[in-house]
Amino acid sequence: MNRSGTNGKPQLSFWQIWNMCFGFFGIQFAFALQNGSMSRIFQTLGAKMDDLAVLWIAAPMTGLLVQPIIGYYSDRTWTRLGRRRPYFLVGAILATLALFVMPNSSVLWFAAIMLWLLDASINVSMEPFRAFVGDQLPPEQRTRGYAMQSFFIGAGAVVAYLLPEMLSRLGVANTAAAGEIPPSVRLSFYIGGAVLICAMGWTILRTREYPPEQLQSFDDAEPEAVDAPAPVSNTRLAAEVALFAIPAAILAFCIRHYALDKSLYLLAAGLAVYALLLLVTSGGRHGGGLGEIIHDVRNMPATMQRLAVVQFFSWFALFAMWIYTTPAVTSLHFHSSDTTSAAYNDGADWVGVLFAAYSGFSAVAAFGLAPLSRRIGLRATHLVCLVIGGLSFIAFNFIRDPDWLLLPMAGIGIAWAAILAIPYSLLSGAVPAKKMGVYMGIFNFFIVIPQLAAASLLGFLLKTFFGNQPINALMIGGVSLIVAGLCVLMVRKETVA
Repeated sequence: MNRSGTNGKPQLSFWQIWNMCFGFFGIQFAFALQNGSMSRIFQTLGAKMDDLAVLWIAAPMTGLLVQPIIGYYSDRTWTRLGRRRPYFLVGAILATLALFVMPNSSVLWFAAIMLWLLDASINVSMEPFRAFVGDQLPPEQRTRGYAMQSFFIGAGAVVAYLLPEMLSRLGVANTAAAGEIPPSVRLSFYIGGAVLICAMGWTILRTREYPPEQLQSFDDAEPEAVDAPAPVSNTRLAAEVALFAIPAAILAFCIRHYALDKSLYLLAAGLAVYALLLLVTSGGRHGGGLGEIIHDVRNMPATMQRLAVVQFFSWFALFAMWIYTTPAVTSLHFHSSDTTSAAYNDGADWVGVLFAAYSGFSAVAAFGLAPLSRRIGLRATHLVCLVIGGLSFIAFNFIRDPDWLLLPMAGIGIAWAAILAIPYSLLSGAVPAKKMGVYMGIFNFFIVIPQLAAASLLGFLLKTFFGNQPINALMIGGVSLIVAGLCVLMVRKETVA
């Protein structure tokens, strides 16, 4: 194997990168079943359209809590199984069990709890996977590694999104009595559990990890200095707490006084909780691991801070798509909101096909990211991909033949491939190896926070300003994705593609 420097990590072969990323096939298989079926399950169990965003809140909330904690401890773990792989295994087992139980939900509250458990378990496996690529690959191969993850994310999602439709074509019923989840959906979740545990097992058994002392010896281990936790002056601490606590109080008052949508309390609660964490940890002097995580949040590298803005607008758009594509397509293109009707369930199955399409396009597009970024740079590549995706979101409102919706899904697939690869490639060269896990977990704040914002705001915006028409959520998402592309221009640092 080739060396990347005088004391650099060995470059890995195509098949070694394939093996280390294969587990993402199973992870995304599970996520795709969740993203493609949960709105359908919630509506089947009686959820109203404007309550969907709040019911989905379990997924981003678990990511916000689980990922930085798992990242922090995976940085400090070393067992016979390695550093990151123990988390792959535990998360895969728990997620598999959740997939087996989820489709047997008979009431709405139980389905919401199972979504929380499923997402938490998937996050236990997924967060260390991002750090795993940074651990194993030299800088010049990281874009290739994250692109390989994008490929498996796309490939896993294609099969998962198509699965209910394929099963219904094989004779498994895709309709059921009111309040019952269709058999095609239930069987899809059972198959997803088996795929997840097998794919994760392949990566666990076919890879190895560098011991911590060897990882620190490589010459790419410390790209940027990171200060140790230090005391913060009382004046600065008070100002930072006020910056989050006062808007939280004002927002909560306005929601109560003006009878605004109660989902907006999520934003107020998030601001208040962060203000409380600042007080409890006092810049890292207290709180142990939690204090270090808060310190690292407040002292993120400049590259990470700029990428956070890009991630916010990107994932706000994606969350709008995952929540509202099913009600938008079934109502606008299949002309039904009755969850027991054949038209609604045909539309819901078609949404699975559309999601499979964008995932398939992303799997293909992933292989073009590295050569394109070498030609025009990572920033320009990301900008182009996000703008294409944003225009594709907007196109949904101007297409009436559901077959033609495959065309904008191609553009969304291009954007999805870039979102899954380029920000992580930029980030992995800007954080120290010994904190790769915790910084990858913190970076996921900027995946989770926009999802919380979307869950809080989209239902309110649709009901207040857009006639409660779900297609308008996709229009909002399109604008958000274009804004994300423009924000890429703020990111100055590039890495080798």
